[in-house]
Amino acid sequence: MKSEVHPVDARLPAAQLGTLGLQHVLAMYAGAVAVPLIVGGALKLPPDQLAYLINADLLISGIATLIQCVGVWRFGIRLPIMQGCTFAAVTPMVLIGTTQGGLPAIYGAVIVSGLLVVAVAPYFAKIVRFFPPLVTGTIITIIGLSLLPVAARWAAGGAGSASYGEPRNIAMAAAVLLFILAIYRLSKGFLGRVAVLAGIAAGTLVAIPLGFTDFSNVGSAALFGISTPFAFGLPTFQVTAIISMCVVMLVSMTETTGDFVAVAEMTGSELTPRRLADGLRADGFSTALGGVFNTFPYTAFAQNVGLVGLTGVRSRWVVATAGGILVLLGLIPVLGAVIAAIPQPVLGGAGIAMFGTVAASGIRTLSKVSYEGNHNLVIVAVSIGVAAIPVGAPDFYDQFPHWAQTILDSGISTGSLLVITLNLVFNHLRSAPAERGM
Repeated sequence: MKSEVHPVDARLPAAQLGTLGLQHVLAMYAGAVAVPLIVGGALKLPPDQLAYLINADLLISGIATLIQCVGVWRFGIRLPIMQGCTFAAVTPMVLIGTTQGGLPAIYGAVIVSGLLVVAVAPYFAKIVRFFPPLVTGTIITIIGLSLLPVAARWAAGGAGSASYGEPRNIAMAAAVLLFILAIYRLSKGFLGRVAVLAGIAAGTLVAIPLGFTDFSNVGSAALFGISTPFAFGLPTFQVTAIISMCVVMLVSMTETTGDFVAVAEMTGSELTPRRLADGLRADGFSTALGGVFNTFPYTAFAQNVGLVGLTGVRSRWVVATAGGILVLLGLIPVLGAVIAAIPQPVLGGAGIAMFGTVAASGIRTLSKVSYEGNHNLVIVAVSIGVAAIPVGAPDFYDQFPHWAQTILDSGISTGSLLVITLNLVFNHLRSAPAERGM
């Protein structure tokens, strides 16, 4: 008798794979190119080198996604996980690049930190037994709430935009969001699954005649280009740079684990220590590969966690297809230029739906937790409260050392570390007086 295929392993028809995969690419593209743009801008790279960084990033993002979804030996979690450059590394990389030797010093630190993740992944993965619904639900909620301000900035026109906050930007984002909701309400089947893609496509078509964007830069983009190893020179290995990047990667491992937990929960998959280690090991390998091919540390992209929950499409082959599309974008810059022309307000409308879905999924998981006769409510409240600090007050930790800001400026990192610690203290290491008070 033929065994039933788990939805994660289901292979959809080619047309659906392409459409749903493109939807994942559109959901993460703005975030994917942000890190090379920020780092390259801080290092004052000329436009051609900046474009080179972006193409390299897209290429390795695609390869990293394929490794994560398809799996190669003990590398890859084999879940629908999209990979992209981590924002946690931006500040340390800018400091390394501007004070300790430019891009070669950054890439040396990135390579070593990636190899470190590969080495410690099996040990780090053992903490998965300390991730009950109390912890996973809190982390998923924190991820969603931390991402919503990103969607809000997109909806307002994009951070730093001259038209930031103009009513027409917000109106465009609202129209895209309403269009997505209308598709969900009125349609069934495949159209409902591609509601986000349909909303982005419709919003972009409307935005062109209204002057939100144009595609004039597409014609000047190169037809073909490939990133070669060490294009900016052989890497240099500065001790302080390596230490700071290793700290970043340990923080990133916590965030990535939260994303893995969220996707496993949404897809009904078991997240064993071995599977978690395989996923983290793939992160480390992709990061080291990025250092060789002129790009930066890689992690699971929380943006796409929301899309998995919103569409209900659980197949890892859909996200693997998205990885293939990213590889093409990295090799054919003109395709990337087309996607780059999508207006920020359009992405903002879609982002509100996607990131809100992540938070709602976390709340659904937390609804399964018992709050009677224990301290679980306090654990959730304090963890979410602390995680919200850098979201609501971005300058809160500005007076702290840079190495501390690397951790504290990420609400996902602080909230995840705190809920894991509080769960251990209150539910695994409880003292006798605390137990009598329960």
